[in-house]
Amino acid sequence: MENMLLWLIFFTPGWTLIAGSEMEQDFMWYLRRVPRIVSERTFHLTSPAFQADAKMMVNTVCGIECQKELPTPSLSELENYLSYETVFENGTRTLTRVKVQDLVLEPTQNITTKGASVRRKRQVYGTDSRFSILDKRFLTNFPFSTAVKLSTGCSGILISPQHVLTAAHCVHDGRDYVKGSKKLRVGLLKMRNKGGGKKRRGAKRSRREASGDRREGTREHLQERAKGGRRRKQSGRGQRASEGRPSFQWTRVKNTHIPKGWARGGSGDAALDYDYALLELKRAHKKKYMELGISPTIKKMPGGMIHFSGFDSDRADQLVYRFCSVSDESSDLLYQYCDAESGSTGSGVYLRLKDPDKKNWKRKIIAVYSGHQWVDVHGVQKDYNVAVRITPLKYAQICLWIHGNDANCAYG
Repeated sequence: MENMLLWLIFFTPGWTLIAGSEMEQDFMWYLRRVPRIVSERTFHLTSPAFQADAKMMVNTVCGIECQKELPTPSLSELENYLSYETVFENGTRTLTRVKVQDLVLEPTQNITTKGASVRRKRQVYGTDSRFSILDKRFLTNFPFSTAVKLSTGCSGILISPQHVLTAAHCVHDGRDYVKGSKKLRVGLLKMRNKGGGKKRRGAKRSRREASGDRREGTREHLQERAKGGRRRKQSGRGQRASEGRPSFQWTRVKNTHIPKGWARGGSGDAALDYDYALLELKRAHKKKYMELGISPTIKKMPGGMIHFSGFDSDRADQLVYRFCSVSDESSDLLYQYCDAESGSTGSGVYLRLKDPDKKNWKRKIIAVYSGHQWVDVHGVQKDYNVAVRITPLKYAQICLWIHGNDANCAYG
C-alpha cells in the first residue's frame, strides 16, 4: 500500500493533485535575474576550537507579525550577513567580504532571533505521516538518492557533482564549529553488495597460494583457518540479515562555507534566516543531483505542498520521506507541520514544477529544513517545523560558492 502511494505521488503530474480551479500553467519554474554577489577581500582568521556541542534547535525566533515591525535591512547590513567563513579540512579558516550588485531593495522584512529559552517538544504532530523508503527501486533512484547523511548527525542534499547543501547549525552553533566538524564526512546512499565479501576472500587466498604458504599443515595454520571459518559464518549471517538495507559510502569534506549571518562569533545570536551551509567534497560523485531553485510564494506551490527526505534519528539507517502543506511564510522562512525528528535537519526541501521550455515536470530545492522552533505569531508562541527559503540573494551566494565566481549565477 505504501509503495502504491509513493508511485502515485512521484509519477502523477502535479496539477492532478490540486484543486481543479488552479491551472497547470500557474505552477512553473520561471527564470529571473538575480542580484550579483562578488567576492571583495579574503582574510585569514585564527583556527576554530571545534568545541561546540551539536544542537538541532536554535533560539526562539521573531515570527511573522513580529518581523513587520523591523526595518528593511540596508545594503551594508546585507553585505555583512552574506559575507562568509570558509573552514578547510586542515583546520584553517578564512573570512571573505562580499559586495552585492544589481539589488533592488524591496519593502519586505527580515527575521531576527531573540534569546528566549527553548522548549522541547516532539517534532511529529498527531499521526505520524512519514514514509520510510525501504524499496531499492526508490532508494537508489532520483530524487531519494540525492539525500546524504552527515557525520555530525544531520542530513543534507546533493546539489552538484561535488557539493552538499545542509543547515549551518549542523556544523556551527553560531559561535564556534561543532565537535567532529573538523573531520566532517558525508555518507552517500548505496545498497550493500551481496557478493563483495566472497570476492575479497578469494583474491586474498589466490595471493597466498601464488606466494606459497610455508605454514601449511602446521597447528598454528589449522587454528587460524578454523577462526577464519567462524568469522565467515558469522559475517554471512549478518549479511543475510542486512540484505536490502542501505549503507553509506563516506567521503571527507574538503571545505565548508557558512554565511556571517549565522557565524557571528561573539557579536550576537545567529539569525535563523541564514541557517544554511555548503560542503565541498574531496571526491566528486557520479549520482544525479538536484538543482537549486528560488523559493516561490505559497500560492505558486502546487497545493501549497513541500517535500523533503532525511535520516530521522528515531529510524536508524532509514531514509524517511514526508510531504505537507506550508502553514505560513515570511520573506526568509517557511512554517509548516511536516512530521520530522532530529537527524532530518539539513534536508533539502523541494518542489516539483513544470519547466516552461521543456514542458516536463522538474524538481528543484527551494529551502533547507532547519528544524523545530517556537516563533512569535500575533504575540503568541507557536511551534512549527521551519525551513529557510532560498531567496534570490541566497541563490546568488550558494551559486558563488559552487562555481567560485558569479559568471554562471545571473539567473535562477
